[in-house]
Amino acid sequence: MDPPDSPDTGTPHRKGLRNDSVGLLASVVLGLSSVAPAYSIAVTLGFVTLVGGRFAPAALLVGFVPILLTAFAFRELNRRMPDCGTTFVWNTRAFGPHVGWLSGGWAVQFATVLAMASLAQVGAAYLLDLVAPDSLAGSPLAVTVTAVLLLVVVTGVARRGIHLAAEVQYVLLGLQLLALIAFGVAAFARDGAVTPSVAWLNPFGFDGFGPFAEAVLLCLFIYWGWDALITVNEETTDSARIPGQAAVISTLVLLGTYLFTAFAAISYAGSGPDGLGDEETAADVLAALAPGLLGDTLAKVVQLAVCVSAVAALLTCLVSSSRATLSMSAHGALPPAFGRVHPRFRTPAFGTVFFGAVAAALLTLLTAVSEDFLGDAILSIGLLIAFYYGITGLACVWHFRHELGASTRDLFLKGVLPLLGALAMLAAFARSAYDMLDPAYGSTAIGGVGGVFLLGVGSLLVGALATAVARARFPRFFREGRTAVADLTVQED
Repeated sequence: MDPPDSPDTGTPHRKGLRNDSVGLLASVVLGLSSVAPAYSIAVTLGFVTLVGGRFAPAALLVGFVPILLTAFAFRELNRRMPDCGTTFVWNTRAFGPHVGWLSGGWAVQFATVLAMASLAQVGAAYLLDLVAPDSLAGSPLAVTVTAVLLLVVVTGVARRGIHLAAEVQYVLLGLQLLALIAFGVAAFARDGAVTPSVAWLNPFGFDGFGPFAEAVLLCLFIYWGWDALITVNEETTDSARIPGQAAVISTLVLLGTYLFTAFAAISYAGSGPDGLGDEETAADVLAALAPGLLGDTLAKVVQLAVCVSAVAALLTCLVSSSRATLSMSAHGALPPAFGRVHPRFRTPAFGTVFFGAVAAALLTLLTAVSEDFLGDAILSIGLLIAFYYGITGLACVWHFRHELGASTRDLFLKGVLPLLGALAMLAAFARSAYDMLDPAYGSTAIGGVGGVFLLGVGSLLVGALATAVARARFPRFFREGRTAVADLTVQED
C-alpha cells in the first residue's frame, strides 16, 4: 500500500523551479550530453576491442539492451510520478525510505560526484593539451587547477538556469556529433578500409562467456547518464510524457552513434594489435587514429570534441544532482538548505554550488593521494550504476504489480521488460564485484583485494552508514516514508 500523503499523480509537486521551460528536443540534448558520447566512445572502444576484437560492436549492442529496458522502467515510473527526485522518490515509494535513501539518493549522488571529478580532470587535460605548452599539459598541478576552474565556470552556468544550460548544450553536443560523423565518414572512405560486416554484431563470436561479460560491462558505462534528463521533469512541458519519450529517444541515438563510430574505426584500423587492439592507445582511440586519418588540424577538432564532451557532461551532472537533492530536501530527507530555489534563476542554487564544491574538493584530494587512486575510483562507478538501475527496475515492477494484468502493454512495459533489465543490471553488479576482487583489477590493491572493489563496495557500505545517520537526523521521513511534497515557497538564496 502507498504511504499516506503520497497519492499517485501525473502532475509534479511544485518546488519553485521554472515550469514548462524545457521541450522534447532540449530534454533529448540534455540526456545525450550527460553521457558525453565523444568522450565515452573514445576512452571505452579500445578496451572493448582488446576484449572482444572485431566483435566489439556486438558488445555495444548487447550492453544497450539492459539500458533500454531500464529506460522503459524510468518512462513508466515518471509517467506516474513526475518528480525531479526520480529514483529516490520511486524507490522510496516501492521499498521504503531506507532503500530509497541508499539506492536512489546516496548511490546516485556518489557516482555522480565521482564522475564529475573525472570529467573535470579529462576536460582540463584535453584543454591544456590543445592550448598550453607540454610542460603545463603534463603537469598534474596544472591539470588540477584547470579542472577546478572548469568546475567554477560550469557551476555558474548551471546556477543561472536550465534554459541557459540547454542552449549551451546544443552547441556542445552539436560539435561532438559533427566530429564523430566526420571521423566515421573519413574512416569508411579511406582506401584500404575493410567493408563492415553484420557478423561483427554476433554476440556468440567471443571466446567464452568471461570475455563477453567483461566487454558488455564496459559498455554499460558508456550509456550511463541519460537518466539525468528525467531530473528536469518538473521544468519540462508535459512532464508526465515528454521526459519518458526523451529517455528512450536519447538511448536509441546513443546506440546509433556508438555503432557507427565502432564500425568505422574497426573498418579503418582493424581490431588487431596494430589497430584498435593496441594496448598503448586503448585509453583514447580517437586521439590515436584521428591524426593519420584526418590530418593534424582536423584531429585537433576531434580532440576539442572530446574535451567539449567532458565539459557538457559535467554541466548536466550539476543540473541533475542539484535537482535530485532539491527533491530529497522537499521530502524531508535532507537539510532545508538543499531546497532553496534562487528567486530569480529558479534553480536549486545551494545544491548546484554544493556539488560543484564537493567535486572540486574530491578531485583535489584524490589527485593528491594518487592519480591511480582517482582512476580506480572512476572504475568503481560501474558498481553503483548497476546497483541503482537494478533497484529502480525492480521498483517499477513492484509499484505496478497490481496493474500488470490490465493489458498486454502494461504486462510488458511495466512488468516483464523492467524486470529483465533489473535482473541484467544486478547480474552485472554481481559479476563486476567478483571481477573487481582481483588485485590486478585496476591500479591499486590493499590486502590482496582490488582497490576498485574496495572503493565500489566500500562506498555502498559508507552509504549504509550515512543512511543510519540520516535516519537519526530526519526521523519523520524515515518513520513515515513521506514522498508527497507541498508546494515550496521560493526562498532567498
